[in-house]
Amino acid sequence: MTSPTDHLAHTHTPSVTDADGDLATAARTAPGQERRPRGRRLLRALPAVIGLAVLAYLPYLPVELPGVLPGRVNAPGSMQLLATCLVIGGIALSYDVLFGRTGLLSFGHALFVAAGSYLLTISLSTWALPLPLAVLVALVLSTALALVVGGIALRVGGIAFAMVTLAFAQAASIIVMRNPGGVTGGEEGRPLDRDAVPDLLVGVANAPYRYWLALAFLVLAWVVVTLLVRSRAGHAMAAVRENEQRAAVLGFGTYRVKLLAVVVGSFLGALGGVVHALVLGGSNPHLTTSEFTLSLLVMVVLGGAGHRWGAVIGGVLYTYADARLVEVSNAAWLENLPDVVGQVLSQPLFILGSFFVVVVYFAPSGLTGLGGRLIRRSGTR
Repeated sequence: MTSPTDHLAHTHTPSVTDADGDLATAARTAPGQERRPRGRRLLRALPAVIGLAVLAYLPYLPVELPGVLPGRVNAPGSMQLLATCLVIGGIALSYDVLFGRTGLLSFGHALFVAAGSYLLTISLSTWALPLPLAVLVALVLSTALALVVGGIALRVGGIAFAMVTLAFAQAASIIVMRNPGGVTGGEEGRPLDRDAVPDLLVGVANAPYRYWLALAFLVLAWVVVTLLVRSRAGHAMAAVRENEQRAAVLGFGTYRVKLLAVVVGSFLGALGGVVHALVLGGSNPHLTTSEFTLSLLVMVVLGGAGHRWGAVIGGVLYTYADARLVEVSNAAWLENLPDVVGQVLSQPLFILGSFFVVVVYFAPSGLTGLGGRLIRRSGTR
């Protein structure tokens, strides 16, 4: 009997033989045919390289995009918005390691993102550690926390696993909000000790450097996930996602595979929390809430769970729309519309929710899956 979690994972994730799992096919290629697949891989990587170059050049682009960005592309406000989108895109990719790649529905991923963020700010201000050591402490302790939480939660499966992770996350959120000993800052959050970070990451004028930091994190997370997916461990995760019982019969250590997914996803999430604190200048208690984890789930499903770019695209688009729709909800032109229409359009979450329902209904595999189908259809024509 399949659980609701298994059904959700099968609905929104591709099969084991997707584009990310071509390693076995490449290994079976004859020596005389190696050049063509390698050329194809380079050709596939070319759009990503061009896109990365364009993103890296944006801080030098003094162009205005009315209605798209608040001012010039390289203005501090635009750079801060884009940096936030990139960081959340990387964090969504870390969640996709659990949900999209392994089929684990976790409601507690926010715990590890918040752990990375708060451990960094506490290490810098309370423990007076230098920045490199503070980052190391945050990642090590967050990974140890993932081992403990994952080791306990994975004793059960399906919806029970989701509930156990939710319980851990809720307990951490309560601790943060109560601010024991004035350590976490409570509802106000924990500001970053600006004297403990390089001057390049402080101030409005240095927004491009924070943007490049966020871009570097996204690239690193994507590389780590890509290497993981193409490894033997990645194929084992895909096997567990498709049919855990069959994977166990075939000799896979399913518990170790799932624990590895939890640890890798949590490590990348904690690293995202560290970068989030550096980009936004402190730790936000919103990172500890279950609402943040649910947002990550929506991002992954929206972009396409288990697809190479799905979580990144979903995370970036969701964060951008959430930020921009807040400005639209306060626009003066809404006053000229009927009251019912104006009230609906003034609620960003309603618009995002409606868009999510439409995407899930017409494109169950997400935006990247829909885009892939359209490209294949145009190619056949």
